[in-house]
Amino acid sequence: MYFCLMPDFYKILLKNNREWVAAKLKEDPEFFTKLAHGQSPPLLWIGCADSRVPANEIIGARPGEVFVHRNIANMVVHSDMNMLSVLNYAVRVLEVKHVIVCGHYGCGGVVAAMTNQHYGLIDNWLRHIKDVYRLHNKELDAIADEKTRQRRFVELNVIEQVYNLCKTSSVQEAWEEKRSLQVHGWVYDVANGIIKDLEVTACDDKDIPHYYRYDF
Repeated sequence: MYFCLMPDFYKILLKNNREWVAAKLKEDPEFFTKLAHGQSPPLLWIGCADSRVPANEIIGARPGEVFVHRNIANMVVHSDMNMLSVLNYAVRVLEVKHVIVCGHYGCGGVVAAMTNQHYGLIDNWLRHIKDVYRLHNKELDAIADEKTRQRRFVELNVIEQVYNLCKTSSVQEAWEEKRSLQVHGWVYDVANGIIKDLEVTACDDKDIPHYYRYDF
């Protein structure tokens, strides 16, 4: 039952869906039949919830190729059961080969975390980002240009989230079982569409401090 008229934009979305289905079936009549059989993506993408950073589209991936988790500022928080559940399912069940943390320049969460402004409930989430600033405050405070400092903060935040992934039991257990799993850090530039590889790939636990390691 509808209690109000559907806005034009809402109708357009449904129309777009029908056109997308028709285009996919024209390209491959078995497209949806194949998708319905299950998924085995090689990649878990942990990205920002920003609407300008659609995971599949910016890397040219097809449906079924990327398992996605998104939140504000692409954070890997050890107490976030949503993220941990996605990670565990991706690593243990889907057996992904790569986990990519992808941030983006101009991230609103990162910019907000650099201020002392009170935003409300989200302040509690932003504090995790502020903790990253605390770890790198000397380097960041030494950058005079604000935009340059913001961009570097985005990069450092991604790097820390890669480290946080390596601290999780899901990732460490995969490495303990000698399974092929790599964790990467990327940054997407909304202004030009180019992804920057931060070259912080981890493929084992050798660089994890002993107090973060689990005994399996």
